[in-house]
Amino acid sequence: MNHPMLFLRRIIGFLTLVTIAVACAAQSGLSTRGQNRLGQQEAAPIIPHAAEDISGMYSFLKEGEFVQINLEKAAVTGYISRMGVSDSDSGVFMDQFFAQADVQDHAVSFTTRQLHGTWYEFKGKFDRGSARTKADDGYYVLRGTLKELSTNADKSIATRSREVEFKLLAQPDDSDEAAPVKDKKPK
Repeated sequence: MNHPMLFLRRIIGFLTLVTIAVACAAQSGLSTRGQNRLGQQEAAPIIPHAAEDISGMYSFLKEGEFVQINLEKAAVTGYISRMGVSDSDSGVFMDQFFAQADVQDHAVSFTTRQLHGTWYEFKGKFDRGSARTKADDGYYVLRGTLKELSTNADKSIATRSREVEFKLLAQPDDSDEAAPVKDKKPK
């Protein structure tokens, strides 16, 4: 009688060890799979960016028009906000988003999406401007060639090219927002 009980205890002990070993192996496998996934994310190509963060709003061709450039972790995005000039959009502000954009070191380029038969291409570079801080206009300056392309009625493409200079428009000083507000305690 004592012998079958001892045998049963050994079987239960063995099954417990097997269960623990299987659980540890499964947990180890899950951990390894998670580590591989993390390694794959780190191995994703890193998109180089500008020598400095030039994100912001820049002047464009006319008063009130601007170019917005956003340097993000994986891409350069932005748009041109401009006044319409054709019969169908005269006097209306239109936003033309970038179809392609790139900033490498100091080189800047973008091409907008076509809107009402017109699109823009810019190739140039950015430099530091004369402003001392970003709270003043002209901290950065984009200089280069702007092409305005438009589709004519006969489906041909007209191109107008010119040298331009777009200044970074003043940005609010973030240090004022970050400063703690002092509470006045009643006496």
